[in-house]
Amino acid sequence: MAGGVREYDMTTRAASSGRTRERILRAAAERFAGAHYDDVTLAGVADAAGVTVQTVFNHFGSKEGLLTASIAHFAGEVADLRGNVAPGDVDGAVDALMRNYEVLGDGNWRAIADADRQAALRPLLEGARAQHRAWLEQVFGPHLPGGGTARAGVVDALYAATDVGSWKLLRRDLGRSESETRAVLHRLVTAVLEGSAR
Repeated sequence: MAGGVREYDMTTRAASSGRTRERILRAAAERFAGAHYDDVTLAGVADAAGVTVQTVFNHFGSKEGLLTASIAHFAGEVADLRGNVAPGDVDGAVDALMRNYEVLGDGNWRAIADADRQAALRPLLEGARAQHRAWLEQVFGPHLPGGGTARAGVVDALYAATDVGSWKLLRRDLGRSESETRAVLHRLVTAVLEGSAR
């Protein structure tokens, strides 16, 4: 520009802001996955992201806003952990659950434990439960009864067999290995499906 005044480049600023936001979201995801909600601080997230608390606040408004944005931002990565399981593929479904729970199971369990004290977590967990149920219906659809209460009952049983709580019981409480846990989950799913075929 004339007179030596530098032209303000909004594109550069937007790109920089996007990179900052991504760093904050990654730091938040790591913190929320590794600790209870009450133990995560904006200061800790800011420090890990290399920004100030004010910058975190400017982007997300609050800790609840940061949590919600973090979950929404990484929803695609969560879906990628489960991959594309062909309908009816029991082995593929159990493998997908194990991939998902080995990465996110502890964080999911902490969120469930924190939901009684943190209202912001409740709608997120309700959404996750609905998504899991829909996934079960899709993946196990070829094995399910035609409809009505029989179908709903089988999906309920599959949900109980594949819930993160089942994984947590086996892996964390009982100390089973990943392969042992996979075998038990597979056995539970198979038993539910065989029982529904009678």
